[in-house]
Amino acid sequence: MTSDCRLYLITPPVLPANFEQILASALDAGDVAAVQLRLKDVPEAELLRVIEHLRPIAQSRDVAFLLNDNPALAVKSGCDGAHVGQTDMQAKQARKILGNLTLGVTCHNSRHLAMEASEAGADYVAFGAFFPTITKQPPQMAEIDTLKIWAETMEVPCVAIGGITAENCTPLVQAGAEFLAVSNAVWNHRQGATAGIKAMIDAIKGAA
Repeated sequence: MTSDCRLYLITPPVLPANFEQILASALDAGDVAAVQLRLKDVPEAELLRVIEHLRPIAQSRDVAFLLNDNPALAVKSGCDGAHVGQTDMQAKQARKILGNLTLGVTCHNSRHLAMEASEAGADYVAFGAFFPTITKQPPQMAEIDTLKIWAETMEVPCVAIGGITAENCTPLVQAGAEFLAVSNAVWNHRQGATAGIKAMIDAIKGAA
């Protein structure tokens, strides 16, 4: 069985001073489908400045650049789309704001929430967390069966998120995840982000 699973990068909670160079090197290290800028409690002016610096790095490499939480700002700043959580904004409203841009929706461990998101026009649904994560505390852990049943029965792509590493990702790839969303496994890899990307891609290939 071959896998079409691809990497989906989420930025670190705090960006290091040289993050532009780190991101460019990471994206040059292997196939990445998307980068999500996820910065909490940052003023809009600061977010716009960060987007202005990072968006071209992704887009020039044909990598989608998505913004977390804020569809209106995603449109305003030239992003490729936005990702919203269950408490951020209704998917239907986000879809209206984004127009034809990409919309992703967090669905935790719920196929019901995923169905609602799909009906509202989501381009992908995200299930997780599948493993303990230091980046975000999920309301509940997700089950691999949720991902598997969705992948087998629905056309809208699914993203697996939460504590995913090169060491534990095999069941998620085999369950049918189209994308693995990773943060810590890449940015905090002991040999650097480039090695983190390569390790993840090798693990995805090995799981297929």
